[in-house]
Amino acid sequence: MAFAGSAIGLGNIWRFPYTAGEGGGAAFVLVFIVATLVLSLPIFMAESVIGRRSGSNCLGAMRKLAPNKFWMAFGALSVFTPLFIASYYSIVGGWSLEFLFKSLTLSFTGTDPQSVSGIFFSFTAGTWGPIITFTLFLGLTCLIPAFGVTSGIERFSKISIPILFVIIVGVAIYSLSLPGSRGGVEYLLKPDFSRLTLKACANAVGQSFYSLSLGMGIIITYSSYVKKSENIMSSAVGTSVSALLFSVIAGLAIMPAVFSAGINPGSGPGLIFETLPFIFSSMGESLPWLSAAVAILFFLTVLVAALTSSISLIEVGIAYLVEEKKINRKLAALICFGGIWAAGMICVLLPGLFDVFDLISSNLLMPLCALLGVIFVGWIMGKADTYDELTSGGSFKGGAHKAVFFATKYIAPIMIVAILLFNLL
Repeated sequence: MAFAGSAIGLGNIWRFPYTAGEGGGAAFVLVFIVATLVLSLPIFMAESVIGRRSGSNCLGAMRKLAPNKFWMAFGALSVFTPLFIASYYSIVGGWSLEFLFKSLTLSFTGTDPQSVSGIFFSFTAGTWGPIITFTLFLGLTCLIPAFGVTSGIERFSKISIPILFVIIVGVAIYSLSLPGSRGGVEYLLKPDFSRLTLKACANAVGQSFYSLSLGMGIIITYSSYVKKSENIMSSAVGTSVSALLFSVIAGLAIMPAVFSAGINPGSGPGLIFETLPFIFSSMGESLPWLSAAVAILFFLTVLVAALTSSISLIEVGIAYLVEEKKINRKLAALICFGGIWAAGMICVLLPGLFDVFDLISSNLLMPLCALLGVIFVGWIMGKADTYDELTSGGSFKGGAHKAVFFATKYIAPIMIVAILLFNLL
């Protein structure tokens, strides 16, 4: 559930619908699915191997498994990347907190559906509102892992993830009932390959990385807590399938409403915050009590999704400080809060940098970390140690681990290099 909590978050609810919209719809979705199963799944397993084999945080893992400056630098980059992502990710988390507040105050009920999407732009154009919600969200994010892995992260994930699935399915069902929703369904599920560009394909792979938390040090960190008796291959498959399923359901919750509202599907990061108020306002015209209840539940869901992912980002930094610097976990959480808050404030005060931060992380940092991870497992750790981890010391039979190792050693590095070169050129 902790793995799923990391994978199922704003990357699915917030980022997937708008990147699919920008990428042309169903053809993008198809590339996203293939990329997840063919490329991202072996990378997930490779990072799991590093984490469990070392039993340490990202930097500690390299110190144990390959104590030289190059691989130590990879470990350090794997600690920096998720904290960098958290700096702008927490801004989006703050948006979810604001919209939960607006749903609690019935701001979407009784409002003209065609004008309600302007609420998002009014909020983000302000100064103090985004600062306050960003700070509150980041504080809440740091508070949960401060209580530890079992008492904090695991307990939160076990409760929140099943609730998340139930509510997003409910919203999708209502969204599909809206007038004009068929256009959104066709856009999402009927491929038009004439819309598919190389850039869209690269973005689909990047979204797959983002969805599964690859190249962020998260899988390495979480896997270091996994018992040797657990099957990390089945965990990887279960997490990947859950993330794929949730992304498609989230798309079906958002895209039909986008077409019903007449909103441009490629309108960018604010897409769900424009679209969902339209859904709830439309619902409120006939069923105001239901509109208010569903709005509260949905934005509570968005907030939970944001938290499950942001907690995993912060945990990478906390684990590093606790294990390497021997700092108390609560103090480590406070230090992470301070550093991320300072970086995030740059994006809050200079909104134009939001997209820049996102591009740097998704197009450079994450693919680079993923590339170094698969090279390390495929070429440095070697076959024997990798097989030992993938089969849990021979406890799990079958030949799947051989295919995973082949993909990790040969296929994944070539594909990631191609993506990196495309992103940089």
